[in-house]
Amino acid sequence: MRGIDEESGEYLGPSRSQKRREALDVLELGAKLAELSDAQLDRLPVPESLLPHIRETRRITSHIARKRQLAFLAKQMRREDEETLDALRDALDKDGEAARREVAAMHRVETWRERLLAEGDPALAQLLDEHPAADRQRLRQLVRNALEERKRNKPPRAFRELFRELKTLLTTGESESPNASADDLLADSE
Repeated sequence: MRGIDEESGEYLGPSRSQKRREALDVLELGAKLAELSDAQLDRLPVPESLLPHIRETRRITSHIARKRQLAFLAKQMRREDEETLDALRDALDKDGEAARREVAAMHRVETWRERLLAEGDPALAQLLDEHPAADRQRLRQLVRNALEERKRNKPPRAFRELFRELKTLLTTGESESPNASADDLLADSE
């Protein structure tokens, strides 16, 4: 029998049904990619070899021709390694690990900004202990300006600038320690 080990009787590879499920999964991924705009595609880790096929699929509007082109796109995608396809799925998945990490980092920045505005110098001292390379004078000035803006009901220019400064500071700290997980980031912000 083909596909079965003669000695143990176990199957050597995936079943035909499993191969079909995987092919349909890649077809669905290709359909999602074809629905995206050029700007959205640029943000994804799409291999250069697939971009012309995705654009061609988008260009075709006839139902049967589009279905045929989608099948061709899926065939081209199956030639890519599994890591590339997983990276695409993760980038498209709103609940993916990359999205969770990004949201956790954003919450951490927002928490630090609110702490700096509420607590003042004690929070700034703790932030500077954790990130000694930070510009103390710049952060203090942004906090002071943001508080003044709130008091006078002015547009939140310094408030936003403080967020950008903290985001730069905290994300460069994270990239130096890639082993930090999203749970660690959330625990640090509490």
